[in-house]
Amino acid sequence: MALTTAAVSLHPFLSRSTRILRFGRRLPPLLLRATSSASASSSSSQHFNISFAEPTPSEKTPSAQPRVPWIVRGEDGKPRLSTSPPQDVLEAIALAEADAKKAAKREALKGQKNAVAAAAAAAAAASSASVKARERKASPTAPPKFSKAARRFYNENIKDREPQRLAKVLAAAGVASRRNSEELIFQGKVTVNGSVCTSPQTKVDITKDSIYVNGNRISKKLPPKLYFAVNKPKGYICSCGEESKSVVSLFNDYLKGWNKIQPGLPKPRLFTVGRLDVATTGLIIVTNDGEFAQKLAHPSSNVTKEYVVTIDGDVHKKHLIAISEGTKIDGVMCVPDLVEPLAAQSDTRKTRLRIVVHEGRNHEVRELVQNAGLKVYALKRVRVGRFRLPADLGIGKFVELKQADIKALEGNN
Repeated sequence: MALTTAAVSLHPFLSRSTRILRFGRRLPPLLLRATSSASASSSSSQHFNISFAEPTPSEKTPSAQPRVPWIVRGEDGKPRLSTSPPQDVLEAIALAEADAKKAAKREALKGQKNAVAAAAAAAAAASSASVKARERKASPTAPPKFSKAARRFYNENIKDREPQRLAKVLAAAGVASRRNSEELIFQGKVTVNGSVCTSPQTKVDITKDSIYVNGNRISKKLPPKLYFAVNKPKGYICSCGEESKSVVSLFNDYLKGWNKIQPGLPKPRLFTVGRLDVATTGLIIVTNDGEFAQKLAHPSSNVTKEYVVTIDGDVHKKHLIAISEGTKIDGVMCVPDLVEPLAAQSDTRKTRLRIVVHEGRNHEVRELVQNAGLKVYALKRVRVGRFRLPADLGIGKFVELKQADIKALEGNN
């Protein structure tokens, strides 16, 4: 077999500081032979005769390991041939493979997160679309969501004109209270479109139907809903009658000028929300909105009311404990939400207590105090819900409530 011999000088590579010499690409199997002249040379330069031989059949297999892939410097400082990479190369390869695996894992996790986020977004969009579809299906005739002024106009001029019960229409028109309106209907004093109607549940449309009470025609326009806060004086009763000292009588001058304030609209029938006894002063609400009054005054609404009680006599700890434990009123156990003493006023040395209740039973605060063995000198209500009696509102005066005040009445501190 013909052999091709090439002399390779290793001095330029061995002069480097590194101990490992690598080739940029893998060499074919080498057959290293030292020439006689090289072996006999006594100079410091070392020469090798390297001849390239044909690989044996076993070396042609893919699994054959190259004979001399690495040239390394041994412990004695001389270069030698090695069939395996040095330890630091193996560590570098392992580190590179580990970094590659970590990068692949990060990419896989990132892909999974993106897929989960995309699935969640798609599910949320589908759910929102489903909810909107159900809402459109459930309320096909719901009023459009326009501006606040447009919604108010709809509620005041369109929504309330839908057919309603006859007794409710009469009460809203200011004829009488709902209970008295039912009595008028039962007595046959109400006609609808020329026929006597004796059922309070009859649905009528005040803008289309002709309604008469005792021969007087009901206006096709309803008065606006009004809400007032009144600083009730002592000695006035919460009655809707013609008594001269009723809370409603405080509005006589206001109602006399109604045609100038609201021309073309019928006068409202005002009444108090709940009651304060004749000796109790302070905050009371007056309105012509029956549904609002029922909701605010009913004990199930749990709207809190705050009272300031002036006690005639000394108050001790045992009295406060007795008030806090509550008492039975009309067979129902009533327990106050708060009982605490207040600082004495400069013009009197009488003890004052703050009592907060939510039941709204008749004479509830007076019963709590008297059950504890104390005598009430004066009682004043100063708060309903989150609405507090204005400090500048004089006794016997009233102020019209704004929308924010009406919402405050229905909430609690």
